[in-house]
Amino acid sequence: MNQHPHTYPKLHNAAWPGVVGKGDDDENPVISLVEILDLTAAAEVDGRKFDGVDIFLSEPHISIDATDEDLEQVAEEVRSRGLDIGTVVAPVWTPTGGGSAAGGPEEVEAFLTQVRKGCEIGRKLRQLGVRPHGVVRIDSATPTAQWFEDPEKNQSTIADTFKAACDIAEEYDERLAAEGEICWGGMHSWKAMVDLLEKVGHPERLGFQADMAHTLLYLLGYNAPEDAILPRDFDWQNEEKKTEALRELTHALRPWTIDFHVAQNDATVHGTGSHDKTGRHCLPNDPNGKLNIPVDAAHWLRDEHGDVLQVCKHICWDGCMFPNDVMHQPETWNDILSAMLSVQDAHGWN
Repeated sequence: MNQHPHTYPKLHNAAWPGVVGKGDDDENPVISLVEILDLTAAAEVDGRKFDGVDIFLSEPHISIDATDEDLEQVAEEVRSRGLDIGTVVAPVWTPTGGGSAAGGPEEVEAFLTQVRKGCEIGRKLRQLGVRPHGVVRIDSATPTAQWFEDPEKNQSTIADTFKAACDIAEEYDERLAAEGEICWGGMHSWKAMVDLLEKVGHPERLGFQADMAHTLLYLLGYNAPEDAILPRDFDWQNEEKKTEALRELTHALRPWTIDFHVAQNDATVHGTGSHDKTGRHCLPNDPNGKLNIPVDAAHWLRDEHGDVLQVCKHICWDGCMFPNDVMHQPETWNDILSAMLSVQDAHGWN
């Protein structure tokens, strides 16, 4: 019997860990897209390999202003390694040409310009035959401190901005996924995230991207203590209580979930700059990891009756801010692929 009987959801690696948190010191320079592709393509477990990559539309990987020729070259680099492209991340933040979705007219316009460019690249990659599925990832690009200055007004403005982003996505036949990461205002708690999705009210164009590392911190209410499901000093040995908490969380957010990140987290916050107080990504076998990856993924990938959902045609590993010496080790990617396979084995289909 085939020990890995399923072919879906497809298994993707993320390219952005080569860029996020890199370049600040000599030991951890940016890892090029080509090198990330090589590391991804080289991984192998039980004869299985990664099916694709999710990419970051930001230099030095891929410019948000990439030409058709640039994108053809990217498509060839990916295809030549037997990989596909899935989700693309639009750089909606201020340093990369965007602006806060809760900002003034100029910032909102900059935000929406990046969404449009991201959707356009997504469509071109589909037309090049290298992107069979995936979404365009966004967030509010609004620091939590800014959001809390006027929660009601800022939430309303973000919703209006996201509605305009949905109109853009419709032009390109793309779907947007808002990432559940606690460092972004309006998305900093699970209740705020649900409220925002409901205010936008376009599930056919805007859904939720669940990252197992980030959503674990929703349970603890780091940036919204009033929305905590578990106490900050929770005993993670209590599997029954953890399961109950994950059920409550995913009951609210799973209906909106259209993109999924497999990840590990030690239930501490970590971040730099605008990514303050965000989920620490750990290696899948980290002894401090609080997630049983294939078991806890079930809350997102199966419905209330335990039936497998086939919403996410691919799932992606997300592990940001690992040191380069860890990322350059082949066993790192084999361990990650093994964790991905465990999720596919438990919740996959053909």
